[in-house]
Amino acid sequence: MRGVDSHGIRLLPHYFNSAISGRKNPKPNFKITNNFPSIAHLDADNAFGHAAGMKAIDIGMEIAAKQGIASVAVSNSSHPGAMASMALRAAREGYIAFAFTHADALVLSHDSTRPYFGTNPVCFAAPRAEQDPYCLDMATSIVPWNRVLLNRSSDTPLEPGIAADKFGKPTQNPHDAAAVMPTGSYKGYGLSSMVDILCGVYTGMAFGRSIPAMFTTNIQEQRKLGQFYMVMRADGVIPNEEFIGFMQQMTDEVRAEPAIDGKSVLLPGDPQIICAKNRIKDGIPLDEATLGALIKIGKENNVKLNYYS
Repeated sequence: MRGVDSHGIRLLPHYFNSAISGRKNPKPNFKITNNFPSIAHLDADNAFGHAAGMKAIDIGMEIAAKQGIASVAVSNSSHPGAMASMALRAAREGYIAFAFTHADALVLSHDSTRPYFGTNPVCFAAPRAEQDPYCLDMATSIVPWNRVLLNRSSDTPLEPGIAADKFGKPTQNPHDAAAVMPTGSYKGYGLSSMVDILCGVYTGMAFGRSIPAMFTTNIQEQRKLGQFYMVMRADGVIPNEEFIGFMQQMTDEVRAEPAIDGKSVLLPGDPQIICAKNRIKDGIPLDEATLGALIKIGKENNVKLNYYS
C-alpha cells in the first residue's frame, strides 16, 4: 500500500516459493527468552521474517509498557520486507521504535573492490497527533538491489553512480552490476556495519559475506537472518501529550517550509502516506512480470487471482 514494491508485492512469488521449498517455516514455534528485564530474544524458528518482526514488536511494546524501553533481538529469521511495517506497528500504538535487519553482501565497501555488508536498512518511527506516524525507513545503499534486478529484467540502463561491477568500478549496465553504492559514501558503509553488528554479531547469526544470498542460494537453504528492535515509551522524559504535540508542531513547520518551484517540502514517510491514500482508492499497480508470476502461482495452487486492468 505504501509503494515500497521492491520489498512488497514483487517479492510475493519469491516468498511463496521459499515457503513451499523449505527455506521458510510457515508454522514456526517461536521461543522467547529474557536474560534481562528489558532485553528479549526471539528465536523465530525460520519463520517468515514479517511474522517474526511483528511478534518482536509486540514483545517490545509489552516490555516497554513496564520498563520504559525494550530491545528485542531476533534470530533464525528470514527476509522481513520493509522494516517500516514493523516500526509503524509500534508507532501507531504510541511508541517510538527503531527497526533493523541485515542482508547478504551487496553494498560496495569503502575503498574496496567488492561488497562485505548488505543493504542493511535503518528504520525509525514515532507517533504524532495526525493518524499516520513519522517514519524514516532507508537502506544504507543509494538504491536496493531489487532496483538492479528490475532494470535487468527490462534491459534498462541504471542511473549513474548507483552500482559497481565486479572490479568495484561504477557501471550503468545492470547485467554487469555486482554491488550497489553506499548512501553517502563511507557514511552509508559505516551504518551498514552497525546494522550487521546488531543483527548478526549480537544475535549469533551469520554476518557479512557469510550470509547466504537471497536469490542465488539454493531455495531450500534456510538463511537464518537476524533482526533487532528498540521500542520506547514516548513519555520517558516529557508527558505523552507534549511529545505528541511537539511532533505534530515539527511536522507542520517542516511541511510549511518554502519549497522550490513545483515541489513540496516533505518529511520522511510523507511520500508513502500519499501513495497509500492513492492506492486505497485506485488499487496496487503490478508490473507484467509480477502479475504473470502471481497468475502462474494461482493456477498451480487453485487460488483465484482477482485483478483488473
